[in-house]
Amino acid sequence: MNMMNVVPLQVTGAATLAVVLLALWAGSGGGIRGTIRTAVLRLDRIATGIAATLACLALAIAVAAGLWQVFARFATNTPSIWSEALVRTALIWMAYLGVALALRSGALVSIDVAQRLTSGAVRRSVEAAALACSLSLMGVMFWFGWTMAQRVQFQEMAGLEVSMTWGYAAIPVGAVFAMIGAVAHFLDRRDTELEYAA
Repeated sequence: MNMMNVVPLQVTGAATLAVVLLALWAGSGGGIRGTIRTAVLRLDRIATGIAATLACLALAIAVAAGLWQVFARFATNTPSIWSEALVRTALIWMAYLGVALALRSGALVSIDVAQRLTSGAVRRSVEAAALACSLSLMGVMFWFGWTMAQRVQFQEMAGLEVSMTWGYAAIPVGAVFAMIGAVAHFLDRRDTELEYAA
């Protein structure tokens, strides 16, 4: 394996382990633990609000550009050259920002059976393993998404004539929001999907 590809995985693994241990430590108790937990949850409220707003904005842009594409193609018989690329880019941003919301609500990596069958330390271990998996995946997405965004900075999107970096930047940006959401979910679980599951 190429050394260039091993280092990001090693850094991601070490950072994941550190964050999971910190989250386990800050997960209960008062004093400095409570202060850290409160700070992370406050950061999460801000980050999740920003991610939700941007994801909704991206969806609105995709819908508006899609409607314009249909109107231009069929009403004026002159298809727009920029709208398809804008729809695609906006949907990519919406999806990657939406991952943060899904992780925060516990809807993306939900371990329903394990939640129902375990309790106490075993349940917390399962939750810590799920957090580690989520953080590892998001860390890899951040690292390689950042690399790709830098690699394509001199290429332009067809139709939009802006750098391809704007499209690829959704990967690392979404990964950062998702990591915050995953840690916040671990510290303050919201398992509403379990209540509605059959």
